Amino acid sequence: MTTPGTTPPPAETPRPAEAPHTTRAHSFNAAAAQYAANRPSYPPALFDTLEELAGRPLAGSRVVDVGAGTGIATARLHARGADVIAVEPGAGMAAEFRRALPGVPIIRGSGDALPLADRSADFLTYAQAWHWTDPAKAVPEALRVLRPGGALALWWNTAALDVPWIAAAADRIDRHFGLELSAEQRNVGARAADPAGLLDFVHRTVRWSRRVPLDTHLANLGSHSVFLTDGEDRGAAFLAEERRHLLADFPDGIVEETYVVRLLFARAPATA
Repeated sequence: MTTPGTTPPPAETPRPAEAPHTTRAHSFNAAAAQYAANRPSYPPALFDTLEELAGRPLAGSRVVDVGAGTGIATARLHARGADVIAVEPGAGMAAEFRRALPGVPIIRGSGDALPLADRSADFLTYAQAWHWTDPAKAVPEALRVLRPGGALALWWNTAALDVPWIAAAADRIDRHFGLELSAEQRNVGARAADPAGLLDFVHRTVRWSRRVPLDTHLANLGSHSVFLTDGEDRGAAFLAEERRHLLADFPDGIVEETYVVRLLFARAPATA
């Protein structure tokens, strides 16, 4: 189920601080297959909203999906008929991408220095990826690569913390890893995405859910950087205890994960 809506602009993009930023960013490469198999995708309503804001269809548009990872969002964009090029810095993630989407071109690179020509894209998309960039570099690069009037779209799947079992699970993660997940999720917003204020972001939210086996849910959790960088034994111990908690909530072993996709959308100037 999906429900598009609006949300007031929060303050910051979430960025866990427990491991160095680059260590966490690179941690996904060794877990690329786990990431691809268990991470959630994105609902059709998100792409409907993106087309509505852009005033044009994705079909036939040149879309550059940056920080494409294993291709979860790229596959959705490609299915909408977009002419997609993926950009991904990580070797492990790029290898998994090529296995999943052999017909979609992928270039090694990052949003901080896009390996693309000026004015070559109608859309730049960052799915679950903008927080790994340096906005002081990535924003000017986006403006360089976008065609006049082109669209920059940043989005994140975030846990729906108004669902009681999800709030309780988030609290357990907070206590175990010393995080403040609820505060981080509220802080997906334009100020940290573009500290210099070069872009005028519009905010939208799309709520959706999926039903998955408990093993998939736990593997999804384990594919996040806080688990990948905190030591295998420590993460495994948490996930074993989490299984016990969740079986009490979902005795049939099927978990209903509910997400709120938080979308930031901005246009490049219509003229140079």
